[in-house]
Amino acid sequence: MALLEITKVTKDFGGLEALHMVSLQINAGEIISLIGPNGAGKTTLFNCITGTMPPNTGSIKFQGIELVGLQPHEVAQQGITRTFQHIRLFNRMTVQDNVMVGNDYKGRTGIFSALFRPPRVAREETMSRQKCREVLSLFGERLLPRLAQNADMLSYANRRRLEIARALVSEPRLILLDEPTAGMNPYETQGIVELIRLIRERGHTVMVIEHKMKVVMTVSDRIIVLDHGEKIAEGTPDQIAANTDVIEAYMGGRQRAQAE
Repeated sequence: MALLEITKVTKDFGGLEALHMVSLQINAGEIISLIGPNGAGKTTLFNCITGTMPPNTGSIKFQGIELVGLQPHEVAQQGITRTFQHIRLFNRMTVQDNVMVGNDYKGRTGIFSALFRPPRVAREETMSRQKCREVLSLFGERLLPRLAQNADMLSYANRRRLEIARALVSEPRLILLDEPTAGMNPYETQGIVELIRLIRERGHTVMVIEHKMKVVMTVSDRIIVLDHGEKIAEGTPDQIAANTDVIEAYMGGRQRAQAE
């Protein structure tokens, strides 16, 4: 059984169809890249998976459980986390607290426990901090020495890394990365490529939206291509590189626009 199975998903916005009958499967342990020109529907598909933007029609099953109709926090509880195309952090919170937020829904502390703080609350917080440090250690010296710094004091690249750390801390089965190398130089980009591989080695399945084709071709087991909301191709990096529909989607449209 596929880890994630998407069947005939359609999403429209007032008559504008962002996704049309999209179907795909992701198996456990894969690194899947989702590519396509701007406006192809890639982030919309992530939003449909995570419950922030439910599809109009179609089915999205994760480990056999239907996700359509669930709220975002309920999708997270199933074992799916994500990062965002535009970084979303709590800027006035510390690095440590931002990561701990990603693990908060797994805790048992409610309003009264937070007020009266029985011993189990302290134990839960200690375990959460330990897990936070374990995840941050994956990023070497980029984040761990900055535990007490506020997120808005970090560099752009480190803020990207912090968002990935927050997504990882809850130990998801599937992590969705939306343009994780955006705005990074080649050296920083290579670090993210190595991180994605490390994430897979830790037992996570990864689906990544990425525009840097060198990254896509280097890190992917399979590539899925969207164009104008439809899946136009799927295959290995070599198969996608030779696919005329993909070449047309990326190059033909640009050439026509320049000619006009």
